[in-house]
Amino acid sequence: MIKMSINRFLFFLVLLFTLASCNRKYKIEGTSSITSLDGRMLYLKTLQGGRWTNVDSAEVVHGLFSMSGLLDSAIMVTLFMDDEGIMPLVLEHGKTEVSISLSQLSAKGTPYNETLYEFIDKRNAFEVQLEDLESKEARMVLDGANLADVHQQLADENAKVMKEMNDYIKGFIIDNYDNVLGPNVFMMLCSTLPYAVMTPQIEEILKDVPASFKSNRLVKDFITKAKENMQLIDEHRRMEQNIVEKH
Repeated sequence: MIKMSINRFLFFLVLLFTLASCNRKYKIEGTSSITSLDGRMLYLKTLQGGRWTNVDSAEVVHGLFSMSGLLDSAIMVTLFMDDEGIMPLVLEHGKTEVSISLSQLSAKGTPYNETLYEFIDKRNAFEVQLEDLESKEARMVLDGANLADVHQQLADENAKVMKEMNDYIKGFIIDNYDNVLGPNVFMMLCSTLPYAVMTPQIEEILKDVPASFKSNRLVKDFITKAKENMQLIDEHRRMEQNIVEKH
């Protein structure tokens, strides 16, 4: 009787483990309208210890590709073709539908990916607004507007859009500081810099996030490197100032 109870208990443990494993599956179903991708291999890679590590791969066949597997928790990955990064993705439980075209990249079907691409679309819309200001300047000048007035008006509009975009990015990072999106979007922002440095925008973000965000490995490494670079920049400025004063 005792032996039967133990066996039954072990059976339920195995059943629970199996059910839990089923809930930790990710699946990516992709479509591509770019014919040059046909027959090419795509790779999911994640950044670990400063190096890209392969997570999964698939061949594009007639514009379709698929990947699936198990994972313990959501992680940020990038879809690569050879050594070229195509698009960021969150590897998470459920089915993510990825679409690749010359005009748009999208990922939907899972919570983090939908949130990520809503953010990317919104950020891209801000960037389009900034680009439109450049063509607006040319149109206004051709229409006979005073050049100084044009520059002042567009400078004000540019500053307004930049503030809205920076506030949106900051708000997104702060709202998602405790999940996979916050730290990784922060690192996407930092990756646009030529080297790690504490810009006013980054300092403004770090001022309002909790300590747990700053202790994230990627964020912590960036902050450490940025502070080192800032110290080198200050030392270089002091040396230049000393040279000027001596002459």
